[in-house]
Amino acid sequence: MRLINAKSLTIESFFNKDVPRYAILSHRWGDDEVTLQDMEAVDGHAQTKAGYIKIRRTCKQALRHHLNYVWVDTCCIDKTSSAELSEAINSMFTWYRRAEICYAFLEDVSPNTDPHDPGGEFIHSEWFTRGWTLQELLAPSCVVFYASDWSPIAWRDGLIPSIATATGIDQDTMQQIDRDGLEVLRCISIAERMSWAANRRTTRVEDIAYCLLGIFGVNMPLLYGEGARAFRRLQEEIIKRSADQSIFAWGRDATRSKALGIFAVSPACFAGAVRGTSTT
Repeated sequence: MRLINAKSLTIESFFNKDVPRYAILSHRWGDDEVTLQDMEAVDGHAQTKAGYIKIRRTCKQALRHHLNYVWVDTCCIDKTSSAELSEAINSMFTWYRRAEICYAFLEDVSPNTDPHDPGGEFIHSEWFTRGWTLQELLAPSCVVFYASDWSPIAWRDGLIPSIATATGIDQDTMQQIDRDGLEVLRCISIAERMSWAANRRTTRVEDIAYCLLGIFGVNMPLLYGEGARAFRRLQEEIIKRSADQSIFAWGRDATRSKALGIFAVSPACFAGAVRGTSTT
């Protein structure tokens, strides 16, 4: 696992039990993000890119919380290696869960915005519409949200009603996840967990499946180029591990795409799934 040294802003590698305490960043990708190769270049090219500001501010916040290392997805994974990318995506939920704290940076939320305003910028932030940020909301033990200038908005536990409104996750369920973490998540029905991604988007078709791996405790190889089949493979892996029949309780009218037999074609098919408990 690669981490950024928050003091020197350099990349360091750690293995297994040697991984130190770290903070982790959740954000929406921009057009000028810093890659691993940028960080390792000796010419300082990383510092000229717009995404470097997020790295620097993440490190600054970590040091304030007495954490000397941070993980940022843009530059702590070698995306030129398909094998490493696959391993990283399969590990990502665990990395977020093991982080001491997650900084959720909402670049489209202005400072001093009221996060409880039903029509406000917080509830309508793009961050709540992306596929990858679902696990980044749920996996960490604690999350603190930041506005566009990196001023703190609030901690996750103080925003449960607003988060429920923004995500469609039942408020009581969100409260339990915030309090008890992973054990609660595993008890929620597959259909309900799928419904949380019903209105979320990813840039690549396959990622709407890959971003849900950790939420369902699934590990599977990534095959970019397989398109919608990735979501079918996800469902096949889920039923190997679970007897929860709610995975088949999806609405066939929820998509205009051709149904793949007993399997749904996307999380959108589970929109409106009722709250339920897993049978596993």
